[in-house]
Amino acid sequence: MALFGKKKDAKKESKKEVEKVDVSLAQPTDFNTSSVIIRPRITEKAVGQSEQNVYTFVVRRDATKFQVRDAVKALYNVTPVKVNIVNKKPAERMVGSRGRTKHVAGMKKAYVYLKKGDTISLV
Repeated sequence: MALFGKKKDAKKESKKEVEKVDVSLAQPTDFNTSSVIIRPRITEKAVGQSEQNVYTFVVRRDATKFQVRDAVKALYNVTPVKVNIVNKKPAERMVGSRGRTKHVAGMKKAYVYLKKGDTISLV
């Protein structure tokens, strides 16, 4: 019966030898922050909103609010208070009187809200 006892001890020792590996739950940052923002969106509405410290950018389709926030921090050296994302889907529109259709490309816009003292010079 002593043989059975030795086998159990050998199994316990092999389990003790396994070391625990510390696994980080942080997401890897494999994207370039400057590639998140495609361009600032300069329209009549966007210029009017910039007076209230709201700036509009065209961003990548797969960009998140947090990636936009980090990109604005890196590129313009300001800290956004809030970021809103609007996803405009591509669509087919009627053009002319003969029922022709035209493809309208979609985009993803980000509205970046800044503190009162912060500004971004886009022009």
